[in-house]
Amino acid sequence: MSELLNRRLALLGERANLSLLEQCLHGIERECLRVTGDGRLAQTPHPDELGSALTNAQITTDYSESLLEFITPALPDPADTLASLDSIHRFAYSKLGNEYLWSPSMPCPLPAEEDIPIAYYGTSNIGQLKYVYRKGLALRYGKTMQCIAGIHYNFSLPEKLWPLLKADDGFVGTDRDYQSAAYIALIRNFRRYSWLLMYLFGSSPALDAGFLRGRSHQLEQLDADTLYLPYATSLRMSDLGYQSSAQAGLTPCYNDLNSYTDSLRRAVATPYAPYVEVGTHKDGEWVQLNTNILQIENEYYSNIRPKRVTYTGERPIQALVARGIQYVEVRLLDINPFLPTGIELPQARFLDAFLLYCALNESPLLTSTTCGNATSNFLSVVKEGRRPGLQLQRDGQSVDMKEWACELLESIAPLAVLLDQSHGGDAHSKALDVQLAKVQDSSLTPSAQVLATMSEHKESFAQFSLRQSQAHAEFFRREPLAADEQAKFEELARASLAQQTELEQNEVGDFDVFVGAYQASILAISN
Repeated sequence: MSELLNRRLALLGERANLSLLEQCLHGIERECLRVTGDGRLAQTPHPDELGSALTNAQITTDYSESLLEFITPALPDPADTLASLDSIHRFAYSKLGNEYLWSPSMPCPLPAEEDIPIAYYGTSNIGQLKYVYRKGLALRYGKTMQCIAGIHYNFSLPEKLWPLLKADDGFVGTDRDYQSAAYIALIRNFRRYSWLLMYLFGSSPALDAGFLRGRSHQLEQLDADTLYLPYATSLRMSDLGYQSSAQAGLTPCYNDLNSYTDSLRRAVATPYAPYVEVGTHKDGEWVQLNTNILQIENEYYSNIRPKRVTYTGERPIQALVARGIQYVEVRLLDINPFLPTGIELPQARFLDAFLLYCALNESPLLTSTTCGNATSNFLSVVKEGRRPGLQLQRDGQSVDMKEWACELLESIAPLAVLLDQSHGGDAHSKALDVQLAKVQDSSLTPSAQVLATMSEHKESFAQFSLRQSQAHAEFFRREPLAADEQAKFEELARASLAQQTELEQNEVGDFDVFVGAYQASILAISN
């Protein structure tokens, strides 16, 4: 273990500081497709009973009108965050009629591209902006790719922790600069070690054969309707998922906040020839917000993002440049199709220990070689993480994946112990033991269990997924929310619809001017 990590563990383990770690915040965003009783994409509009997708803070849509997104508040105890996620699911199921929430990350059998409905947010300028942005995504990447769902885990360390670490490090500069530098260091370590999360939690080793729609691929046929790779952990996070030639040259540098925001700012302002050729309008209608590498910064697909809560009308980069990094958004988690909410508490407890390790351990700057290794290690594990004897690259040497995974878990163990000392009990250490068992026996990983269950039931991917979706629906519907909690969600939904109506009635100014101002706001930022 590094000297720095030892020193920081000792500092945070002091009685006066131990309670700080109880103040970490955890938020979860879970995406899921609405499907019909026979496991096809629901073509119905976003249910009004769930409120306005534009203004409801807890239930919205992602890319498609059929792709729901559930958002919890950020809470200190992940048990409460997961309870909140559970409640949102129960409320949604009280309004879904005979539709289901699709259980895995990879989509159900999809209709033709043109029949996948893009999410609609009404007639306000901001609502139209969200709609046109999605039209641009369809144009650039196709709609099929946008139907993949995942779980985002938002995590922040307590604000009071940073001055403590800053003083210990003898950092010269503002608290804000130190905090941002520390989060960027966390992200660098996350890039180095995130392959481990794909092995432990990847849950998408198979997919519906129709998903690839004639694209060339290296997958194997499992049955007439299912493609897979025998040792895959997460095809969702492989190059079959989101891919883009425009973004291929875009590798935001995680060596400091300025270089990160700068590379994204340039991408949002730099024309890309194939998009220029298409233009922003067709037959007088908007088809994309602009012809640049990225329409907006959120279009950049990454496994983890530095974030800050934005003010109304403010862009993500503006918030980061103005006020620094506040939390990280972990974006690579598959939905576990065996779990009603797609994620469980031991996983959250382990993620906390893993992220704390990334935050407190030495984090040298990434060279082009270490960056390349991080990417290739990640891709190796998503495609063949359960292959016996799989080798990864570390410091210019080949290393056995399981050996490295055991070493990493051993290094993370003291962080789990520290979290347990802070919270009381041994939940974090127990969560780590569960992960160690998966490294020692790959049949315990969710990806192996998906394939084993499909084989046992002689099911295609779609049949397995629908059966799980039905079981989850039964789980949520069997125990509805308490009347007062149901009433709170109903009120939230009603208030959000009223808020959208008010926005639309009081809209000032033309949409074209609005888009121009939105585009100009990014160009005005200079680091």
